[in-house]
Amino acid sequence: MSVNSELRIDLNSDLGENVPDRIVSDDAAMLGLVTSANVSCGFHAGNPEGIRTTVDAATQGGVVIGAHPGYDDYEGFGRRALDVPAATLQAQVEYQIGALIGLTTAIGGSVAYVKPHGGLYNAIVHDESQAKVVVDAVKAIDDSLVFLGLAGSVANRVAAEAGLTVAAEAFADRSYNPDGSLVSRSEPNAVLHDPEAVAARVLRLVRTGQVEAVDGSLVDVDAQSICFHGDSQGSIDMARAARDLLESEGVTIAAFAGAER
Repeated sequence: MSVNSELRIDLNSDLGENVPDRIVSDDAAMLGLVTSANVSCGFHAGNPEGIRTTVDAATQGGVVIGAHPGYDDYEGFGRRALDVPAATLQAQVEYQIGALIGLTTAIGGSVAYVKPHGGLYNAIVHDESQAKVVVDAVKAIDDSLVFLGLAGSVANRVAAEAGLTVAAEAFADRSYNPDGSLVSRSEPNAVLHDPEAVAARVLRLVRTGQVEAVDGSLVDVDAQSICFHGDSQGSIDMARAARDLLESEGVTIAAFAGAER
């Protein structure tokens, strides 16, 4: 087990996913609580104007920006498992990262890392072939971008082997299986909502490097960043409760990737 002995952690959230007829998160409020923002690149959610607004607010607030590319699946919010040809997937990921970099550069900001979204994120936890495609896409755009993926995932290993800097992620508001994977959203209680329980869960993770699985066992999770889904019910309350508790216990909240590039 690896323990975060320095008591330092990054808090991140998936943002930039709103459009006028599908508001899923309070980006402004969440940007006041997290240190990193995984910003949608438009394929699974969001639109150029809204994404630009989010990266502008993040930049103004000193929140580090990451690209959050996913499957081309707007109707399914990018959370469905899709079988995409490798050449198509690589082009789609490259396109999305490039688009976010363009919008962010236009407002004087910068993109520091990449975190895949939803169905793609879950696929590359175990699927080495898709993981290699995604990693190749990141390297093709900018090999100084940090790769953020699930702690213990195939994707993180593939990214590290390819020479990318890798950061491992845990989830505050998701249930874990005993093997360290996330409980499928199709299962009951896969998403957590109680602010106090989530805050206590996050504190234990930072202190001990462990999270409680659905069967009550403790899973070792070596993570540098913890995610709060912006579209989860009560997400702001959970993030606020966790940040307040962490800071009251002397934990430093700081981005895992540098703001300057």
